[in-house]
Amino acid sequence: MRGVTPTEPQTPTDLPGPRSHGHSHGHSHSHGPPTPVSAHLRKVIAAVLIPFAVAVLAGLVVMWPGGAPPHKHSGLGLDQQTRSGRVVKIEEIDCAKAGATPQQQSPQPGGGPPAAQGPCEKSEIEVTSGPDKGRTFTELVQPSASRHYTVGQEVVLAYAPKAPKNLQYAVTDVDRTLPMALLAGLFALAVVVVGRLRGVFALVALVVSFGVLTLFILPAILHGSDPLLVAVVGGSAIMLIALYMCHGLNARTSVAVVGTLTSLMLIGLLGALFTQWAHLTGDTDDQTGLVHGLYPEIEIRGLLLAGIIIGSLGVLDDVTVTQTSAVWELKEADPAASWRKLYGSGMRIGRDHIASVVNTLVMAYAGASLPLMLLFSIADSGIGRVATSEIVAEEIVRTLVGSIGLVASVPVTTALAALVVSADRHNTKTRAKSGPRARGASRGGRRRRAK
Repeated sequence: MRGVTPTEPQTPTDLPGPRSHGHSHGHSHSHGPPTPVSAHLRKVIAAVLIPFAVAVLAGLVVMWPGGAPPHKHSGLGLDQQTRSGRVVKIEEIDCAKAGATPQQQSPQPGGGPPAAQGPCEKSEIEVTSGPDKGRTFTELVQPSASRHYTVGQEVVLAYAPKAPKNLQYAVTDVDRTLPMALLAGLFALAVVVVGRLRGVFALVALVVSFGVLTLFILPAILHGSDPLLVAVVGGSAIMLIALYMCHGLNARTSVAVVGTLTSLMLIGLLGALFTQWAHLTGDTDDQTGLVHGLYPEIEIRGLLLAGIIIGSLGVLDDVTVTQTSAVWELKEADPAASWRKLYGSGMRIGRDHIASVVNTLVMAYAGASLPLMLLFSIADSGIGRVATSEIVAEEIVRTLVGSIGLVASVPVTTALAALVVSADRHNTKTRAKSGPRARGASRGGRRRRAK
């Protein structure tokens, strides 16, 4: 009995051979391999990107730091020796009897609730790592403290070897290894379940990117290399590894790489211009001051520029890959489309993407700097004065420079992608050879197999 063959549309997506997935989705990241371009175009793209990749590799080799430089621990902030500990006992006692400063119940500014009152908590802490393993000490927690402990809770201890014996250890933080590891596992599982093989490659690229950050970028800056140059070399290495590993070694990914590189150059130039023009030093918090104190040779303003470039890189990848994929899919849907038509259609897609991505970047920076945002509501100097103060202006420059680079990446990448697919004659000839007769033969073959 003959099988019933459904009617198939006469569209270019029925062409035989390797091609892109016929339908694009929300961000236009195709699931199938892109249509290969001609040998001539591959040579042109290689002539642009191979020297760039070689220069990045040479930069990695020349500036490779070989680990963070040694230094004497200052005992301040994060720069202190630490040990593991565990809360073994908690006892409620009177704060006055324990010698703690009594809490004064005074009205809070603005008529808020008074400070918390009640007994103090005397916590017995056991050292669980290091040569003093098994040693115990007590920690007094007042009722107004933001953190209270529970019996059995794992904590992080600050260790000061030169201090008197009874003051050598103090609780500095809680141990968050289990919840953080569980969250990372859930993230990896979600990426693999939804992304499948692409998700696995994305996780591998994430690990490699983190390795470049921790093994090259951070130690190289600590060794005194120019932070901006280190960020450009390291960011370019991350870009090449992540894009080609996640999206394949093909012309479409190469166009996204060129678009990302162009936008990064613009971000670097604008960042350098406005940080200098606005007289931003980059030394606006205690951690930056501590790093500068330990390594005076670090150029703090360059560190600010490096942060702007690295912070923009991840979102740039998404925008450039999306725009390139969109143009490729538009060409697949309409092989006769001109460069102008492809560019116009791609830009209509890109405008929607610009609106969402810029808002994403601004909200990401605002969320990371939420305490600074509170200055707008509590400062007596006025919004204008607060916004132009260095600590807030630094975040504004970081956000706006990154957003300008994102906005510019859309027309740049769209134009590059449209030029590449329009200049390619290889795919046009392939489609011409596989006309209606070839498609009819293909459908006939499928009917014969269905018998």
